[in-house]
Parts: sequence; structure tokens; C-alpha cells
Amino acid sequence: MHPKLLIVDDEEIICKQLKWGLHDRYEVFTAYEGNEAIKQFRKIKPDIVTLDVTLSSPEDTPNGFEVLKRILAIDPYVKVIMITGQSEKENAVNALHIGAHDYYIKPIDLQELKVILDRALYIRNLELESIQPQSEPEEGHEFWGIFCKCAKMRKIMNLIRKVAQTDLSILIGGESGTGKELAAQAIHKCSYRADKPFVPIDSGAIPKNLLESELFGHEKGAFTDAHSKRIGKIESAHEGTLFFDEIAELPVYLQVKLLRFLQEKKIQRIGGNQLIPVDVRVIAATNKNLEHEVEKGTFREDIYFRLSGVVIELPPLRERGEDIVLLAQWLMEKYINEKGLPFKRLTVESLEAIEAYQWPGNVRELENRIKRAVALSIDKNIKPKDLGILYGKNCGEMITLKEATAKVEKELLSNYLKKFNGNLSKVSESLGIARTTVYDLIKKYKIEK
Repeated sequence: MHPKLLIVDDEEIICKQLKWGLHDRYEVFTAYEGNEAIKQFRKIKPDIVTLDVTLSSPEDTPNGFEVLKRILAIDPYVKVIMITGQSEKENAVNALHIGAHDYYIKPIDLQELKVILDRALYIRNLELESIQPQSEPEEGHEFWGIFCKCAKMRKIMNLIRKVAQTDLSILIGGESGTGKELAAQAIHKCSYRADKPFVPIDSGAIPKNLLESELFGHEKGAFTDAHSKRIGKIESAHEGTLFFDEIAELPVYLQVKLLRFLQEKKIQRIGGNQLIPVDVRVIAATNKNLEHEVEKGTFREDIYFRLSGVVIELPPLRERGEDIVLLAQWLMEKYINEKGLPFKRLTVESLEAIEAYQWPGNVRELENRIKRAVALSIDKNIKPKDLGILYGKNCGEMITLKEATAKVEKELLSNYLKKFNGNLSKVSESLGIARTTVYDLIKKYKIEK
């Protein structure tokens, strides 16, 4: 169900225009004078109200300020947006002191107002969550294809349910293989756009020379191979969700065009002159630190702020505690059931190996190893070797990539220090690293010079 919005304005034409422009994402109600507004408010219990500051009413009906006070007395968590003219800005500021959430100065730009309403709804949901928490996903529960038992993942799933009800842009961070696209799909499926397209695009997988056409489409004859008109990914996601995976890989020149789309909600196909309105919810994902990319100049700061309305950081698998073993068993059962394969189980040694491994490829690596083991193992018991994990007495302690790197670094540095009798300048020159780095590594590994 859409959230409820009550529009209070004495100009009937404004009420009708806003109702028409917002009906796709809100259940819209209107009122033209104070008493009617309060009556409607009690009846429908809206989430958000837009209220004309200078609501002109007969003498026996409340004005805009009185309506504001009364509805806040009924529901202190309702978010009221005061609509005001430039000359009445002082009145709007006074309304903020009374308890209004925000104000908007006419003339009304529908896209700007949608952003304000979405943010107000998001804050209201957060406040209601703090006083009356929603039930968390059950332990070991699958939430739109995501297994979430540990506290970190249940918290993220609750955040997803809340932000899904808004149209705020979302930035999903996390290492490769943590399930960023699954999280984006969960947001889409929980939103009012669930019955509309979910369109993913991997900014790093498409050749740079084809990326602009892939995103924005092109008209027939726009370039040599443009034999017919093509609808781009953005346009094909109209009324749905557009998922930008690996957004940090987007070339700077396309970031400019993307920013224009994010601001205006309109695109122009390559070779075309027409501006095409597109209504999409944008979710972006990256395994890089975008703030660092902004500092380096490879990612535009204005786009970063546009995309990061809400930031969701997915934890790596190694930080999900007991989820790792339970997720492995869940993935195996799911795969066996989907393919109709004979029953198989993970041995105790396999479970211990899975728990000890650091999973640099995260959930994607775990899933691939499970599928391969189930498909190729002859025995019904899945052993560590079936998973491709070295484990057991003959192997000693299982070593991760990080541990292996550290071991090689320490041995190499020790050998060079012996070779050059502790001369750090010669060691740094031979290893091709800075002298300060050599010194830091000596301290890190506690090597005697």
C-alpha cells in the first residue's frame, strides 16, 4: 500500500495538480479549508501533510497555523510540509518553531517536492521504528533470497524494508561477492515499484565505447552501426528501479550526463533532440570507497551526494559469525532441491574448514564452491577436498590469502636484510619500495635487523 498524503490548500487547482502528480507513489487526499482538513486527518491518519501557510478560511474555521497545531496534537509524528510563497517565508519559519517538518516555496516543482516528501516519510518511518520496532526477520530466515541470521544482517534487512518505502537514492557498499545486487533486488521487491522493471547495469563489464548507448539509447542513424532506434537501460527502467553496479567504473564524461539525468529526470538518446521524462528509483553499488574516489578526482562529488541518500554497507562473509556455516548448509539444501539431486551433507571437517576459511570471494565464492562440490562429489558426504579447501593434519593450519601474503613478505624482507647487512636503502631499492615502507614492515613483523 502507498503511504497516505493529505494536501490542504484553498486553491482547488493546486490540490488537483498535486494529486495527479503524486498519485503514483502516494494515496492522496485533499482538503480546501481548516475544519475539513482536521476531519480528514482524523479519518485517514495520513503519514505526510502539505499545508498552505496562508490557508484562507471563513471566520469560524481554523487558519493554517491552527490546523498545524491541531494535527500535531493528534499525531506528533506526522510530517507537515508548509507550502508558502516567497513573501510569506517568515510565516513558514514560524511554522517550523510550532512543529512543522519543513517548508517549500512556490512555484511548486513536482520533482523537488517528491524529494522533500520522500525524505519526510523516511524520517517518520525511522521515528516510528524507534518507538514501535518492526519484528525482525526470524533467525535463519530467507529475506528475498538473502540469508540473515546474524545481528548485522538482520539490522540491514530492517533498514532495507524501511528505505524501500521511499524513493530516496541508495548506495550499497561492500566487497565483491557480498550480495549487493541481491540487496538491490530486495529493496525493489519491497517497494511500490515491485511490479515494474528492475534493470541492472554493470558499469565495469560493458566496453566504454558502448556504455553511453547502453545507458541512454540511440536514434536510428546516430552513428555507423545504428541501423534502428534503441531504448537504453535508463529508459527501459521507467517506473521501476535502475541498479548501477560498480558505479565507480563509470567514465567521468558519462558521470556528467548521469548527473543531468539525476537532476532533471529526463534523458536524451544519442542522435536525438527530444528530452524524454523517465521516472526511476536509482540504486548504485560499489566495492570501492567513493569518498576516496572523489578525493582522487575519478568520481564526481555532486553525483556521490546525489546517489548516497541512504548508504547500506554489506559486511564481508568472514564478519558474519555463525551465518557462514548455516549459510553453507542453506545454500547446499537450496541447490539440491532446485536441481532435484540426491541428498548430500557436509562433514564435520567440512563445517570446521568453512568456519576457519576467510572467504575472500565472500558469499559468491561460498556458493560456487558448494555447487561444485555437490555436482562433482560421488560420495554423499561433502569433504573439505570436495570444496577445494586444504584442511586437516597433513596441511597444518589452513592459511588464508592474507596470511600467505604476510608470510611471503616477512621471508623476503628477512632474506634481503641479511643479504645487505641491514642496509635499508639497498633493501628498499632492490624490493622497489620506499625506505619508510621497509621500516614499517620491519616493525610490523618484528624482524631483527
